[in-house]
Amino acid sequence: MQTHSLPDKNGYFGEFGGRFVPPELESALKILTQKYYQLRKNRSFQNELHAMYKEYAGRPSNLYFAQNLTNKIGGAKIYLKREDLNHTGAHKINNCIGQGLIAYHMGKKKLIAETGAGQHGVATATIAAYFGMRCDIYMGARDIDAQKPNVYRMKILGANVITVTQGQSTLKDAVDAALTAYVKEPDSYYLLGSAVGPHPYPVMVRDFQKIIGKEARIQILKKEGKLPKAVVACVGGGSNAMGAFFAFLPDKEVVLIAVEPAGKGEDSNRHGLSLGKGKVTLIHGFKTLTLQDKDGNIAESYSAASGLDYPGVGPELSFLKTTKRLTCVNATDKQAVNAFVELSKTEGIIPALESAHAVHYGVLLAKKMKKDDVIIINLSGRGDKDVEHVYETFLK
Repeated sequence: MQTHSLPDKNGYFGEFGGRFVPPELESALKILTQKYYQLRKNRSFQNELHAMYKEYAGRPSNLYFAQNLTNKIGGAKIYLKREDLNHTGAHKINNCIGQGLIAYHMGKKKLIAETGAGQHGVATATIAAYFGMRCDIYMGARDIDAQKPNVYRMKILGANVITVTQGQSTLKDAVDAALTAYVKEPDSYYLLGSAVGPHPYPVMVRDFQKIIGKEARIQILKKEGKLPKAVVACVGGGSNAMGAFFAFLPDKEVVLIAVEPAGKGEDSNRHGLSLGKGKVTLIHGFKTLTLQDKDGNIAESYSAASGLDYPGVGPELSFLKTTKRLTCVNATDKQAVNAFVELSKTEGIIPALESAHAVHYGVLLAKKMKKDDVIIINLSGRGDKDVEHVYETFLK
């Protein structure tokens, strides 16, 4: 099966994906699906999108040779795809520009979104301000406490930040609350932040994020005259990973490496290893690999990185794993924090704690490779939001 041709018309990537939602949501999503596929082929819309990528987000983002880190470890050349340099500080703005444009073309006046680490919330609030829309952001109480700087940014941008206290008060629960609100407000637009959820969200988010890998592929060929041996990205829901991986899918010689959050350890039951340990089930209106308890219920996930704290994963990543196109590894909280500090002190770049998971494994991989080999690590966001939390929790 040609991966680039997926999903099918019903939103499936192999056995994963689809749309399993109540009738009132089904109707809204059918309209959205039709509108998206119309705009996807519309040259004027694509010109608008890429003009905003350039003029508003600051694309293309730099592909940076991490010379100090490369010299320190003595292995393959490490390149960082600098999504942390985008406006708002992460890859999330790519998707929010795209979906914000869709909402604008649909005549919507309000955006609803969920957020974990707060980067998607900030990007959504940013686009709402740009288009003059009202904005509600649902965020788990635990994440609000850990990501205070982003909460302040959302509020300053004019968003209404709504605290979610049910469940474990994290990203899964924020998604639940946002979907519930969306059903009750049909005149709003639900701007889902990751490559998850019912069709058409996984394909929309991937399409708006694939600019990451498209740029990186062109950039590495220009800089090195060859493709990388591997592309490494952290995975929670999977938007930055699918963005980084998609352009390289046809290049079978390029290993695509998904780094999941092992939290307190693989055997601790305090992790977010949906690809590594998940089973096929439904979550948030789609079918994918999901953490389950012994009774078959969705289990709690955990990661010190709020943006990776989700018990499921995007359906396309589940498909890529089962077709063996994806290599799945992990990093613990401690390993991610160590990488967070190492990149900061070695390159003067403070990464998001989510991105630090990818940095950890990328460094391990590069150490084992030849000096003329090349790898790309997707630096999905900057770590300003994490500095207080990491310092107070892990370094003090």
